[in-house]
Amino acid sequence: MNTPVTGIVGIGAMGMGIARNLHGRGYSVRGHDIRPQPMAQAQALGIATCGSSAAVGREADVALVVVVNAQQIEDVLFGPDGLVQPGMRVKTVLLCSTIAPEDSVRLAQRLAQHGIAAIDAPISGGPGRAEQGTMSMMIAGDPGAIAGCDALLQALAAKRFVLGPNIGDAAKAKLVNNLLAGINLVAGAEALALGMEIGLAPQQLFDIITASSGNSWVFEDRMSRALANDFEPRAYAHILTKDMTLATGMAAAAGYPTPLGDAALERFRETLRRGWSELDDAAVLKTYQERD
Repeated sequence: MNTPVTGIVGIGAMGMGIARNLHGRGYSVRGHDIRPQPMAQAQALGIATCGSSAAVGREADVALVVVVNAQQIEDVLFGPDGLVQPGMRVKTVLLCSTIAPEDSVRLAQRLAQHGIAAIDAPISGGPGRAEQGTMSMMIAGDPGAIAGCDALLQALAAKRFVLGPNIGDAAKAKLVNNLLAGINLVAGAEALALGMEIGLAPQQLFDIITASSGNSWVFEDRMSRALANDFEPRAYAHILTKDMTLATGMAAAAGYPTPLGDAALERFRETLRRGWSELDDAAVLKTYQERD
């Protein structure tokens, strides 16, 4: 199969889903994570792993960076054992994390200094869709670089939205989306908790909402897990809190008020204060159920 060797730095929930998807499609994948558990999981699945980001850079033609934040991206790209090293093979890097648009621009400029094209390419949809290749991807960057990765992008995401040549525009779109996702999730948790408080059967209420006008994708996805008391993280509570913080900060910098976003963010921060940052973000329901 004539496909580029594809590196994935950060084979956590989303990165592992991507790795499994590409591996299943016949891509030659090189995965790396600083944690031994996902590395062992990838190896058990027959996915090749690299001991460092630098090794990914030497072995891959294109690399996806799927880590938590801009500082982690900085480290895995430009740190002492980072992807960007003399003799590297990689020519294109997809920035798939949810970060501030100004960080996307800054990182892309640094990569360009080393002859590497950056594609601003945040992703959405959760680990299940990542594994199925049905997630959404927002894309911005040089048209030639995007065209050169067209087959890979098709394999990664069923819904691809090219916003144009300006790095940072995809990051902006992702933050707007996550602002709404966070608002929807908090609103859904609040409504479900209210129904339980006034004596409605939670599963029946969930079924009513998911068949009616109050439904949203994030409500259906997260509250189904919460009702099963399943808070095993597919999307960590601290991640959406970070994303909401970035989104409201972006809005504030533009002089645009986000009262609903601010209120939702406070509920996520309360979730973290209660010690649930490493749980799934569905744990925001617990902040309503376990009131002081």
